[in-house]
Amino acid sequence: MGEFVIGVVSSLVATALAVVGGMALSPRVRSWPALLLSRFTGLGISRVHPRQRVATEDLTAELGKARWVRVLAGRGNELTRDGFVALWEDEGRRLEFVHVLLPDTNHASASWLEWREDQIRRIDPGFSRGMLAEQVDINAGYVREVAADRDNIELRRYNLPNLHRIVITDRVAFLTLYRRAAHGRDSPCIVAPRPGLMYDYALQLFTTAWDHA
Repeated sequence: MGEFVIGVVSSLVATALAVVGGMALSPRVRSWPALLLSRFTGLGISRVHPRQRVATEDLTAELGKARWVRVLAGRGNELTRDGFVALWEDEGRRLEFVHVLLPDTNHASASWLEWREDQIRRIDPGFSRGMLAEQVDINAGYVREVAADRDNIELRRYNLPNLHRIVITDRVAFLTLYRRAAHGRDSPCIVAPRPGLMYDYALQLFTTAWDHA
């Protein structure tokens, strides 16, 4: 668990450098500071999208090429949308495995999911209490329904800090760092190809959460 927390802190530092460094620049060159930082430090970042939703086209293309996929989501709404269709339809049967992590909505102790919900409620007045857990369960039900007819899909639930979304394939990692005052779709998304330090870091984040789920 210590490695997980250290990893989260490291990712926040990397993202802060990327976002602050490009804040004053035009959208066309906004990710240049992060890419220069990556080049000189060996972080292995190929692109930084200012918002997760901007990365959807790149993500969809990568999922269509993947041999396997790992997903850790804070809510999982995108799992039911077009961007992830390659995982659930017949073409997804070619994949070695699809591992999905979604938050645990029935944890007896203090819930990190509730903590994240409180953050979202501050910036989204339409987000009523309990809505986040309800949406997570709906999305988990969708994955379970698909998995019932497939032996290469596994779903687990986690109760860890709800700070990021991770999508990893055998080729590339997409790491979204949630902003405190923003939905995940409006938070920056780092694209890190394999091999690379950031790819390895994203994979370590996922496997740590998977092992403790």
